[in-house]
Amino acid sequence: MAHNYHDAILASSLLVLLLAVAAQPAVGALVQQQPLVLQYHNGHLLKGRITVNLIWYGTFTPIQRSIIVDFLQSLNSPRVPLPSAATWWSTTANYKGGSSALVVGKQILHESYTLGKLLKPIHLLALASKFNDLNSVAVVLTAKDVAVDGFCVSRCGTHGSTRSISGKPRAAYVWVGNPETQCPGQCAWPFHQPIYGPQTPPLVAPNGDVGVDGMIINLATLLAGTVTNPFNNGYFQGPASAPLEAVSACTGVFGSGAYPGYPGRALVDKTTGASYNAHGVNGRKYLLPAMWDPQSLACKTLV
Repeated sequence: MAHNYHDAILASSLLVLLLAVAAQPAVGALVQQQPLVLQYHNGHLLKGRITVNLIWYGTFTPIQRSIIVDFLQSLNSPRVPLPSAATWWSTTANYKGGSSALVVGKQILHESYTLGKLLKPIHLLALASKFNDLNSVAVVLTAKDVAVDGFCVSRCGTHGSTRSISGKPRAAYVWVGNPETQCPGQCAWPFHQPIYGPQTPPLVAPNGDVGVDGMIINLATLLAGTVTNPFNNGYFQGPASAPLEAVSACTGVFGSGAYPGYPGRALVDKTTGASYNAHGVNGRKYLLPAMWDPQSLACKTLV
């Protein structure tokens, strides 16, 4: 089955951050550079009701699964305190075609590591292909003890698509790995000391799980890229083989005042000391990355 996929620019890699943040300041920064523009390439975007089906590969605790499921449900739940995850996601409605409402669909548990603990892109595609519908996104989540080609070396996750075959429509998919033991300094920043760049103190993870809270950042990055550039002909800047997308164009920015090594302003939970910028369902809190807004032509932050 033919497919295409692009690597997620490491949502927490300071190698990229040093370039991206310096060029693209957060909203509210004192010095404004030339506007960042993601070009629209006239392709199909994912709009309307989109079902998100989850494939859990490896061992995840029920609490870890609930953190991620609650995050997905929070994107379509406006009745929580502001700033909210739903407010963050609403920026995707400013892209051509209107809003995308993500709804959690089916979940499959692969706790027996049926494909082993070293996965290649073809394995991810095989897992994602269990769900193949134009109005859905298959999300493959790999556990902390699962190695994936390129994971930590060049990416924290990917998104891409299957090809239409045997009458089945082309479908989008996402893969995100748990970086807790393999590369928290790359794929769970700012909740862990970075491997490269300025060594600022790490923030306290809002859900008490450095790996899963890091996964949330990368999942948010990839979901935004998926709905605005699902088939490599939507919104992006640069080469199609390595595009800057809705969130990856704003790498390293989580709040106003961000600069290399500093994620920007965040709210702090008075009880736990955890940093966050978005409320979610069931009392959850999340730290979500800045997203490029087509209306303001800038990286938009919640705080």
